[in-house]
This record gives sequence, C-alpha cells and structure tokens, in this order.
Amino acid sequence: MLLLIAIALGSLAAFDDLRRNAVSNWITAVAWLAGLLYHGIHQGWTGLGLAAAGSLLGFAVFLVFYWLGAMGGGDVKLMAAFGALLGPSGILLAALLAAPIGALIAAACLAWNRRRRSIPYAPAIVLGAWLALLGRG
Repeated sequence: MLLLIAIALGSLAAFDDLRRNAVSNWITAVAWLAGLLYHGIHQGWTGLGLAAAGSLLGFAVFLVFYWLGAMGGGDVKLMAAFGALLGPSGILLAALLAAPIGALIAAACLAWNRRRRSIPYAPAIVLGAWLALLGRG
C-alpha cells in the first residue's frame, strides 16, 4: 500500500512540476498526511513518530537549497512529504539518490534549451524516493 501511495502521489508531483514548473500544495499536503496516517495506523505512535521525524528531516535537507535560491518551495515540501512516507533513514537515501538523478535531468534540460533558467527537480526527488522505497524491500 505504501508503494502505491508513493507511486500515485509521486507521479502527480512529477507531472505537475514538468507541466507548470511547480508542485501544487495539495499534492504535498495529501502525500504528507498519507504518510503520517499510514504509519500511525500500521505502527501506532512509534510509526507516527518516525513519519514525523522523516518529514522534518526531509524538509531540513533541502531547506538550505531553498534559502540559497537553488530550489523551489514545492521541492522542499515534496521532500517533507516523502519523508513522512519513508521515515528518517529512507529520506536520507532518497536525497542521496535524487542528487545524481537531478544532475542528469539538469544536464538534459540545459542541452535541450541553454536559456532555461529553472530545472524541474520533482522528478529527481520522486525517482530517488521510489528507489529508496524499493530498496527497503
């Protein structure tokens, strides 16, 4: 069930970012709530605590990049949402996996259009999160 939530919400976020160059707040809010509810229902207070910790860590990981102007707020909120789904260790792995994926996407975008000023990073976040989730077994 967790994989289905991640696939559905990740697909929506990536499509939204590619189409509008932004990730809608409703997508990140639904994903965040789904992560908290899923872990709260299946693992009780412990699961809810881990989901909350993953959410805070996911938010914090990309907050610096947002402050530097290198990333949009939707990307930071998407990391927080996936943090609620993956937990602390899973979101750190997702961030590490998203970095090279994002670099490849950036290179492709710049090769396609050298004047491009922003790069959609949600697809990299989504792929990193999916790989981290699949790696959990």
